[in-house]
Amino acid sequence: MAISNGVRGGPQGGATGLLSGGPTAWLRGGATAIAAARCAIGVVALAAPAVVTRPWLGPDRGPAVRVLGRALGGRDLALGLGALAALQQPPDGPRRAGHPGIWIGVGALSDAMDVLATAAAWDELPPVGRWLVAMSAGGAAVAGAAAAGSLLAGAGGSLLAGAGGSAAAGATADGA
Repeated sequence: MAISNGVRGGPQGGATGLLSGGPTAWLRGGATAIAAARCAIGVVALAAPAVVTRPWLGPDRGPAVRVLGRALGGRDLALGLGALAALQQPPDGPRRAGHPGIWIGVGALSDAMDVLATAAAWDELPPVGRWLVAMSAGGAAVAGAAAAGSLLAGAGGSLLAGAGGSAAAGATADGA
């Protein structure tokens, strides 16, 4: 990548170098960040479950809350590691159960379920904590769903058609 007139990009300058590798690489980088954050949250919840449960559920209410925190940590760690492993595969591989879009999508679904569980117990949860969980899990669900859909569609898929992909590139990526 050349630097021209102090702007990153190609020889004519511009922002093209900011998305090095194109939309597929950018989406995979975002998916990797989501998966790594999920792993980090999982490790923290396994090691110190109160760090995760206290803002959401309030002060420690005994062993059941710690068990719940560790269970959530195990879930997040497993989903994050699965997604990271799937993201190590070439982006144009077949759509099998190990496809990164599936792992990221299942993580987004689990985040959406956290929002629903929070909404179901809304009046019983600490005011700040319920908003914190609803907004963070809701945002993660939306970002994860968008990343999953884009990864499943591929660089040439319909979800990225406006981002520079082509139908021919999608057919090639699918092996057709």
